[in-house]
Amino acid sequence: MADCASCSSCASAADLARMGLDIGKHDYVVALAGNPNTGKSSVFNAVTGLRQHTGNWPGKTVSRAEGGYRFNGKRYKLVDLPGTYSLLSAAQDEEIARDFILFGRPDCTVVITDATCLERNLNLVLQVLEISEKVVVCVNLMDEARRKGLEIDLRALGRDLGVPVVGTSARTGEGLGQLLSTVAEVVSGRIRPSPHRVTGDGAFQQAVAELVPLVEAAAPGLPNPRWVAMRLLDGDLRVQQALLSGELAQAAARQSQPQERIPLSISREGRQ
Repeated sequence: MADCASCSSCASAADLARMGLDIGKHDYVVALAGNPNTGKSSVFNAVTGLRQHTGNWPGKTVSRAEGGYRFNGKRYKLVDLPGTYSLLSAAQDEEIARDFILFGRPDCTVVITDATCLERNLNLVLQVLEISEKVVVCVNLMDEARRKGLEIDLRALGRDLGVPVVGTSARTGEGLGQLLSTVAEVVSGRIRPSPHRVTGDGAFQQAVAELVPLVEAAAPGLPNPRWVAMRLLDGDLRVQQALLSGELAQAAARQSQPQERIPLSISREGRQ
């Protein structure tokens, strides 16, 4: 996105504009996801300061905050996604967060977790890892965890998840510099995450393995064919309809052109 973000007519800008996001002269777009009450807003406020504004997502009653920051000479647009426990589209907040990560394709998605109840937050982390590789996990509230006598092996967690993990305490500023540095390395390609993906049992793996080439054949060039295969196995009728009608194939063809990306309607009308 850095190569074209400065051009308001580029494909990335047009695609994000359909989500109500004007990236302007920013070099990169970073999404901020997380469960409610993980300190996500504290991270957002600490990073963007006064360089932020709020509004609603287009056609929704859900509020949205976005802001900007500079790091090592690059300009970043930070989008604070609705706090949610999952991306299964059972609620409007979940649908918005999932749509932005999957179809908006930010240059990096930072998932904020709570160090005092980390296990509960990992459900969302694993769902994001199914959609995107460019992920950084931020373990926030490290100061609270220490007060409770909790110790978190961030390096081991990063190895298990296959993505960078950074510990922070947004209220004091602890770790925020490392977080921004890690995001910069991910968006520049200096860090190439290899995220953990759900494997399931043998029958599940075989079913996904059989479906993926069929999806790829039906819609060549489609991003995340594995995700589509998993949605089909889960009985997602909207995705099934889009595949059978050729809608996904058309979207994949537009995806390879500089003017277009996958339309949000595929996601908005479906149920993940």
